[in-house]
Amino acid sequence: MNGNTDTGRTMLAAKIVAPRQVEIAEVALPQPGPLEVRVRVTGCGVCGSNLALWRGRPWFHYPSEPGAPGHEGWGRIDALGAGVEDVRPGERVAYLSERAYAEYDIARADSLVRLPSGTEIFPGEALGCAMNIFRRCDIQPRQTVALVGVGFVGALLVQLAVRRGAGVIAISRRPFALQFARRWGAVETIALGDRPSAIARVMERTHGLGCDRVIEAAGEQEALDLAGELVAVRGRLVIAGYHQDSRQVNMQLWNWRGIDVINAHERDPRRYVAGMQAAADRVSKRELDPEPLYTHGFSLEQIAGAFAALDERPDGFLKAWVEPSQREKASVPG
Repeated sequence: MNGNTDTGRTMLAAKIVAPRQVEIAEVALPQPGPLEVRVRVTGCGVCGSNLALWRGRPWFHYPSEPGAPGHEGWGRIDALGAGVEDVRPGERVAYLSERAYAEYDIARADSLVRLPSGTEIFPGEALGCAMNIFRRCDIQPRQTVALVGVGFVGALLVQLAVRRGAGVIAISRRPFALQFARRWGAVETIALGDRPSAIARVMERTHGLGCDRVIEAAGEQEALDLAGELVAVRGRLVIAGYHQDSRQVNMQLWNWRGIDVINAHERDPRRYVAGMQAAADRVSKRELDPEPLYTHGFSLEQIAGAFAALDERPDGFLKAWVEPSQREKASVPG
């Protein structure tokens, strides 16, 4: 199928029209340009970074573009643009975009990662993010690693760090998340709440030295404050949480301990794709198991409920995803 045989067709896409208000709109079916593909979206993960747009900030403009800010999409290739040679319609892929809350989406051909066999849910950008954070942590066997914030990415990092041979201390305010951390081998779990108590328990565990690696994965001032207190002298603090508001840090403490501070966010699409491929490889080899973390599924028409669940994080919540209705799925090859 090429991009010129189906002009005039439409699709459904979500649009955030105002803070905490979303509409499902019927819009024109997008056409792939040169070196692009069109993807029939099977699903899209709901990312914590969506919350600011959902809740509202003075600098956002509404309505959002159709399908925005969905950026964890996966699906089947539906049409090829000019010059695309290495993939074919029907192949199952994850990809990079910003408009995946829709029935169809456009992606650059060089952003595609084939899904591991037998995998139904694969929010590639989020999985790739976890792999890129893990790479920049430089975790070594027998190091002590503290995870402050055990959401979806934090839970993946627990798995990865334990498999590397580190002793992992997981810290979260949600008992459900700490259960997952224990399941995957965390040596200790601590409820986030009483900061002095949490610091005391970590210092007791580490004989007063602190942790070789501390990963802040919550994106909140409270978590950042705690994370800084847990780093050992000449240890590494990795900022994995997505901070969309101003923050303050204890620079005196950071200076005194001589710690390395890593902002583990990537902006180079090639890095994202490399992380996505690394995640696909690990899942294929059963070295990474994200399936139990996919806890809440919604249809496209229920996307407001997906945002609300992300905002409220009810008991048992770790990762939500949205599945478009796919009115024309039977017509797609594969």
